[in-house]
Amino acid sequence: MLNADRTDPAVLREQIATELLAARERTALLTGAVDDAELVAQHSPLMSPLVWDLAHIGNQEELWLLRNVGGRDPMHPEIDPLYDAFEHPRAERPRLPLLPPAEARAYAHEVRGRVLDLLAASPLEGAPLLDAGFAFGMIVQHEQQHDETMLATHQLRSGPAVLDAPPPPAATGGPLPVEVLVPAGPFTMGTDTEPWALDNERPAHRVELPAFWLDTAPVSNGSYLRFLADGGYDDPRWWTPAGWAHRMSAGLEAPLFWQRDGGQWLRRRFGRVEPVPEDEPVLHVSWYEADAYARWAGRRLPTEAEWEKAARHDPVSGRSRRFPWGDAAPGPEHANLGQRHLRPAPVGAYPEGESPYGARQLIGDVWEWTSSDFTGYPGFTAWPYREYSEVFFGPEYKVLRGGSFAVAPVACRGTFRNWDYPVRRQIFAGFRTARDAEPRTGG
Repeated sequence: MLNADRTDPAVLREQIATELLAARERTALLTGAVDDAELVAQHSPLMSPLVWDLAHIGNQEELWLLRNVGGRDPMHPEIDPLYDAFEHPRAERPRLPLLPPAEARAYAHEVRGRVLDLLAASPLEGAPLLDAGFAFGMIVQHEQQHDETMLATHQLRSGPAVLDAPPPPAATGGPLPVEVLVPAGPFTMGTDTEPWALDNERPAHRVELPAFWLDTAPVSNGSYLRFLADGGYDDPRWWTPAGWAHRMSAGLEAPLFWQRDGGQWLRRRFGRVEPVPEDEPVLHVSWYEADAYARWAGRRLPTEAEWEKAARHDPVSGRSRRFPWGDAAPGPEHANLGQRHLRPAPVGAYPEGESPYGARQLIGDVWEWTSSDFTGYPGFTAWPYREYSEVFFGPEYKVLRGGSFAVAPVACRGTFRNWDYPVRRQIFAGFRTARDAEPRTGG
């Protein structure tokens, strides 16, 4: 992951090359774990065929690095419309004349070779897309984001397991407090200094918040099972009207991939069926389910600003950190990231990743739903293209924060913002809850 203080061009080139290689190795793992028939198949109408993601990764790399940065002519302009994410919905992509697997691999490989040549000659400064290697960083993050999407496709596919990874570390140090207090006061939200931050993370701005309590760790499967046992899915009191309508129309009865077998709940995880582990964060729940649980528990989802203050604000110095533990890039001792474990760690794990307020696992393990709609910060400027963020602003999308075990460190930081429809469940999302420290007044 890029360190904010690295400005030497030779060091920066090496870091970029390392990140490009890591992303491509992950892409190769995800697309090489299945045969060509599964690469071209659509495993869910919510997702693209894996072969589409593979060629799309190469196409975006060619578009932004070879054409926009390098000024090169298009290699295969006729395929651009096929891999434009706004041109064709995911459900339609299997019917397109996509590059077959061998050609998609060859195209992505050829693009990468030319990009590495471009990187070797680039000054990495002198233009907005070049400064601090921003365009290269944007493309690295783009590939890793599609790797996470492809991992979600692997979770949706049927058939035996094809991916494997060691288990995450256990929780240590004994019981933790249920919640932590974040005192009232201002903090700096967003960033002006993170070199590879995307437009929706900018600009930095001051936010004043009242005091609130936040769960120390994400809500566990064990806690969520109590919501189920108490009839949480059958009681409209806990659901918003839209949430209840969706729960009924979609027939929601439990998190996605859960099934009941007699007196036991099981889950399917990347081709394996196993008992639901009560000590792990709950996963594959929609915003509507998270919100209903929070209401049932007499709490609420945190706002996006509350989440970020709990994750980044240092009450001693008054500054906002890059991560809960400080400014150092994430290491395996800090957070569960990068597809290293293929599952969340037990709640309370990663004490070295704790925030100054005592909250754990704010980075990694599960994306965390917040109560906030996705909008631009005060002074937001779309860059380098409106379609990354601005076209999604509005109440249709809810913000998720923190990343999951499927997110690469390069695409995860204390300011990073994700968003999705409140009905989405195939994403690696969970949540934690909050409550006001003092009763709120007014309407």
